[in-house]
Amino acid sequence: MPSKIPPITFGTFFHIYNRGNNGENIFIQEQNYAYFMELWWRHTNQVFETWAFCLLKNHFHIVGYFKNKEDLAGLKRKTPSQYFSNFFNAYSKAVNIATQRTGALFERPFKRIPVDTEAYLMRLIIYIHQNPQKHKFEKDFRNWNYSSYHELTDNIPTRLQRDKVLQLFGSREDFVRLHQEIQPFEDIYDED
Repeated sequence: MPSKIPPITFGTFFHIYNRGNNGENIFIQEQNYAYFMELWWRHTNQVFETWAFCLLKNHFHIVGYFKNKEDLAGLKRKTPSQYFSNFFNAYSKAVNIATQRTGALFERPFKRIPVDTEAYLMRLIIYIHQNPQKHKFEKDFRNWNYSSYHELTDNIPTRLQRDKVLQLFGSREDFVRLHQEIQPFEDIYDED
């Protein structure tokens, strides 16, 4: 895997992930999980369609689609990276104030890998949801409260691209079934 961080390109799916600076936790208090997502939607929704996410104690994974440049014509002239920088800065500042810490909360730059096939996108979504089980936070990933799995399988209101995700998998039943199968993830690259 190349060590250089790829530039963000419009009209492309990306796996976005990051972890705490020096491996420290980025979710220190229980309410941090909800606040992270609140800021995520506020700062990135204009340029990025979120398809799946998982928040763990010291890192997170998100996969989604950077909108086409033509669809962003009415927005202020900011690079896509600036939206994410604003998000990371806002979250870090809030955590630092709440926990009386100082310094960088996240590693820099944030990690991102383009997703170039539907098959890889499907495997990545499953990988992201199964991450709490991989790291032994839960015996069954479906019990983890801080991922998009339940929002994608239920009919509750969501900002996720649920219809597109379920269409990618074929149906809600196929989405659930494929998540329950053992998945080899040797080709999914991350550093957590």
